[in-house]
Amino acid sequence: MTKSHFLITAIILLWAKSSYSQDVYKRNESANVQHYVFNLSLNDENNKIVGESLITVDFKNGVTKFSLDLINTSGEYGMEVTEILEGNTKANYEHIDDKISIVPKKEGSSTRTYKILYHGIPERGLVIDTTKFGQRSFFGDNWPNLARHWLPCVDHPYDKASVEFRVIAPDHYDVVATGEKIEESNLGNGFKLTRYQEPSPVAMKVVTIGVTKFASVLLGMVGEIPVSAWVYPENRLDGFSDYAVATNVLTYFVENIGPYAYAKLANMQAKTQWGGLENAGTISYFENSVTGKNTVEGLIAHEIAHQWFGNSATENSWNHVWLSEGFATYFAILYQEHVYGNKKRIEELILDRKQVINYYKKSPSPIVDNSIKDPMNVLSTNTYQKGGWVLNMLRHNLGDDTFWKGIQAYYKNYENSNVMTADFRRVMEEVSGKNLESFFKQWIFTKGYPELKWGWNYKNKKVIISIDQVQQHHTFEFPLEIGIVNNGQTKIKFVHISNKSNTFEITVDSKPDEVVLDPECWLLFEEK
Repeated sequence: MTKSHFLITAIILLWAKSSYSQDVYKRNESANVQHYVFNLSLNDENNKIVGESLITVDFKNGVTKFSLDLINTSGEYGMEVTEILEGNTKANYEHIDDKISIVPKKEGSSTRTYKILYHGIPERGLVIDTTKFGQRSFFGDNWPNLARHWLPCVDHPYDKASVEFRVIAPDHYDVVATGEKIEESNLGNGFKLTRYQEPSPVAMKVVTIGVTKFASVLLGMVGEIPVSAWVYPENRLDGFSDYAVATNVLTYFVENIGPYAYAKLANMQAKTQWGGLENAGTISYFENSVTGKNTVEGLIAHEIAHQWFGNSATENSWNHVWLSEGFATYFAILYQEHVYGNKKRIEELILDRKQVINYYKKSPSPIVDNSIKDPMNVLSTNTYQKGGWVLNMLRHNLGDDTFWKGIQAYYKNYENSNVMTADFRRVMEEVSGKNLESFFKQWIFTKGYPELKWGWNYKNKKVIISIDQVQQHHTFEFPLEIGIVNNGQTKIKFVHISNKSNTFEITVDSKPDEVVLDPECWLLFEEK
C-alpha cells in the first residue's frame, strides 16, 4: 500500500519474541478462523448495511471462549448485533467495547460455524460516498484494522482465512470483490446478488468490495490468472490504458518470485484513503490515478508486489510491516530496473535515500520500532524507503543470483502464511551460507545509517582515502565501493568499513580526475 503516489518515486529468536510482544492486539490463541462468508445487503435509500456472516472456527487446544472484532453502535455509526447462532441454536455471547465475545457450547466438534446477524452504518472501513463523477459508490478500505467497522472478524493479519462475499445491491451497480466471481443473479425488485470466492487465506486488512457503475475489461491472462481493469465509465479508455501495464508487472513477479496466490488480479479505480491499497487480487488505486498518460507504472508495480509480500507472506506483527512495505517499495524498483535498466534503479534509490535522511532528522528511529502500539502509526519512510534500501544492500551483499534464490525460497516457505523478520533472515542465511546477524541488527533494529566525512589525496601513484563515521550512537560495518574516475571512465574498488576512522590506499596509474563514494548506489549513507 502507498500512503500517497509520491511514495513510489527477528534477527535472533529473542529479538523476534521481543518484537512480537510489542503488538498489543489480544490474540485468540486457541481459536483459528478458517473461513468467512459475508452476506451484505446495500441500498440507495440510506447508508445502512445489513449483514449475515458465517464464520467457521477451528479450536486447536480445546473449545474455549473467543472474540471477534466489530465496532459497537455509538450515535449514528457502528454495528448492532441482533443474533448469533452456533449451528442451529442461539449462542452465548456479548458485544461490548467493540468485541463480540462468544462462549461456545461444551459439547461438539472442534470446528464450528457461527452465524452473526447485524446491521448499522459504518463510519470507516466501508467507504460509502460518491465517486469524483458523482456516482454513488461502496468501497472496502480496511487497512490496517478498519474491517471491524463493517465486518465481524479477527481484524489482525496473524489470523488469515478464505473468504466469500455475497453482495446484494441495486441492479444498476457493478460489483467486484476479493476472489473469483461465481454467481451474478437478478433477484427481482431492482436488486441482484453477486458472489465472489477466494480460496487462499487472506488477512482482513486486504479484503474488499467495490460497488458502483464500472467499466471493466479483461487486460489479458498471465498463465491461468485473469488480469482486469475496473474503472469509472466516465474515464473508461484512459483507465484501461493506464492499468494495462498490470499484465507485464504480474508476469515479471510470477517469473522471478513464485506462483501468484489469488483467483484473479483486478485493478480498480476507487475511493481510498491511500494512493493504492493492495487488496488481495482486487487492488484499489486512488481516483486520480487515471489520467490516460500512463504515469502510474511504479504505483501499479508496488501494489502488485504486495500480492506476494504482505498479502501472501504476511507480517505476523504490525511492527514488522517493513516485510510488506519495504519489499513492495524495492520490488517496484526491481521491476522498473528490469524494464528501464540500472539507471532507473539508481534514480529511484537516490530519491529514496534523500527521503530516509530527511525523515531520520525529524524522527530518529529503527525500521522495527517497538515503541509503536497503534498500527495506524507503523507506516513511515522507515518501513517504505529504508526497508527498500535494506533489500538493495542485502542484494549487493549476497550477489544477484543468491539474492533471488533467497527471495524465491523465502516466498516458497511462507506463501499463504505469516512471517517475522527473523524468518526472512533465517532463509537468507540458509541460502547464502552467511551469518547475517550483524547486517539485520544494524539496518533493521538500529536507528540511522552511516554519516560519512571523508576526503582523498594523491601521492606516488596511490590514492589515500580517509573515511570517518561521525554519527555517535552506533558504528556501522559495511562494504563500500570507491569510484576512481579518469577521462570519464570509472573503475570500482572495494573497501570494508568497520571502524569510526578508516584509511585506505589504492594503487592507480595516474592521479584521478575524481574520486566518488558508492557510484552505483549500493549503500544507504549520508555524506557530511
